[in-house]
Parts: sequence; C-alpha cells; structure tokens
Amino acid sequence: MEDKTEQMPMPKVKIILASASPRRKQLLEDEGVEFEVRVPQTPIDEELEPDLLNNPPEAVKKLAEKKAGAIIQEILAEDFTGMAAVIGADTVVALDNEIYGKPRSISDAKHILRSLSGRTHQVHTGVSVWLVSAPTVEDVSLGFRTFVDTSSVTFKQLSDEEIDAYIKKGESFDKAGAYAIQGQGSILVQSYEGALDNIIGLPAKRLIEEFAEIFEAAR
Repeated sequence: MEDKTEQMPMPKVKIILASASPRRKQLLEDEGVEFEVRVPQTPIDEELEPDLLNNPPEAVKKLAEKKAGAIIQEILAEDFTGMAAVIGADTVVALDNEIYGKPRSISDAKHILRSLSGRTHQVHTGVSVWLVSAPTVEDVSLGFRTFVDTSSVTFKQLSDEEIDAYIKKGESFDKAGAYAIQGQGSILVQSYEGALDNIIGLPAKRLIEEFAEIFEAAR
C-alpha cells in the first residue's frame, strides 16, 4: 500500500550569525538571507591545541564549532522556544600547513606578506551550523554539522616597497593573512582557485546549498 503521508514542513527558522565580521555579514546579505548577528558575551578562547597547529582544516572546524556552540549555550540559558540555526565560522590562511592569523603589529604584517610573496597558500574556512528545536523550554533537541571549504591563492612576487605601500592602506590588521582580496589587496594576487566568498571569509553559496531546507524555512 502506497504511503501518501505528506512530510510536515519545517517550522519557521531564525538564522543567527555567530560572528561580528562585517565581511561575513555582507556575504550573507548578498545572498538575500534574513538573519541576526550575535557574538558570545564571553570572548571565545581561540588558542589552538598543539595537535591542531599543523592541521589548519581541523583547526577551523573546531573554532567554528566553539563559536556556534557558545551562542547555543546562551540561547538555551534564556529559555528559548522555537527553532533557530546558529552559524559559526572561522577562517585561516595556511602556507605549508603553517597557520597565519591576523597580524599583531606592522612588523608581523610585513613578515606574513613576505612569507606569502610569490607562493601559493590555502584559505580554509570552517562553517558549523547548529540547529536547535525547542517547542517548549523543557523539550529541546539539538544537532550540528560542520564543513570546511578550501581555496588556493597565488601571490605575485612582492617587493618590500609594495608590501609597505599595501600595509599603509590599513587593510591588513583584521584579516587572516594580512590582506583583503575583496579590497585593495587584490593587487597582491596573481590568481586564485576555489570560491571567492570563501577567501573573503564565508563560503555563503555552499552554505546555503548544503543547508537548503534550513534557509528555505527561514524565508
């Protein structure tokens, strides 16, 4: 006998971006997603365990999960009811599996850009999506899935003068790898492979494709 039972549609989902990054916010907005931004009240400890220092893809997965998980804890502490999807993300630049984060100083920015000059590096973004369903305060279910998107970027051979000139533009200091490909940092880049939005900081198109049901329910 044929089962003609229709699958119940997913209830309305609130999308929460667990990041203060204006670039991630813009990338989601560009895809037409309605969401709110929320950052943990207590800053996340982003120091990596020794075994993750030479494993950039695993490192960004763990940090993305931490960021999203912290917001989930806060939501549940507020006696949340309804359905929400929390998106955590973390991006690193890696060269020969060495992680280059945001520069701490001008000299650090110069060191990073000199290291990347004339070479191909990887940009890894971990994205962790946590779905919480709470019809009542006492009835809570929770699940999450995390993926990593990787792109490759090849820099031109840069002179010290070109590096100094770029750093003076002021783009380096809140960017992993000390450059912004979507800004004036594009002059440093010879070519790239993979998703541009991933290099900027969030593979938004892949995110929406992989969690299509959730984003459809957020409309």
